[in-house]
This record gives sequence, structure tokens and C-alpha cells, in this order.
Amino acid sequence: MHSRKQNRIRRICSARARMRRKRVTRLTVHRTPRHMYAQIIEPTGRVVVAASTLEPALRSSVTGNGESAGKVGTLIAERALAKGISEIAFDRSGFKYHGRVKALAEAARNAGLSF
Repeated sequence: MHSRKQNRIRRICSARARMRRKRVTRLTVHRTPRHMYAQIIEPTGRVVVAASTLEPALRSSVTGNGESAGKVGTLIAERALAKGISEIAFDRSGFKYHGRVKALAEAARNAGLSF
């Protein structure tokens, strides 16, 4: 029987292997109980844009809910569009597409990113 962490790592490896083969820029999401982190990473592995709930503008309110995840999604999309990135692949880092991860993705889509 696999543990929850082993299953998540398996999902991470299979999804990232597909993205590596396609050589696409990806939006990576990481969540903890208290914060949300998002990075846009080029196929070479270089981080182009990053946003999280640790930033002073987002830190003033509660950081572990869907609303703050949506703010991170909007912020990362604005920064990516300023750098000229509009097409990405969504890397949910093995997390289920549900709750805060879904809120971040939908906010990024609404702000102009396509994936």
C-alpha cells in the first residue's frame, strides 16, 4: 500500500515528465496549510516569475484560504503577461485540482493566462 506522499510524488513525476517532453513553460503551484506559492518556470528550469501569500500586499489578510489563493493567481498572471508569457502548462505538483489550487488556476485564467 502506498502512502499519501508516495502517491503525490508519483503524480508529480508523471505530469512533469510530460511537460519536459513537450518543452513548455509551466505554472507550478505549491500549497501549505498556511500559504500558497506559484512560480512560472521555463523549460530550461529558470524561474521567470514568482508570487506567494508571503508578499506584503497579500500578507495583511488571512493567507490560507481560497480568496488569497485567487489573489496569488491574479498576481502571477499579471507578472507573466508583463514578461510576455501568455501560454503555459499548469503543474499542480500532485495536489488535487480542488479548493485553493483550483481557485489559483481559475484566477490566473481570468487574468489572461491560457492553459
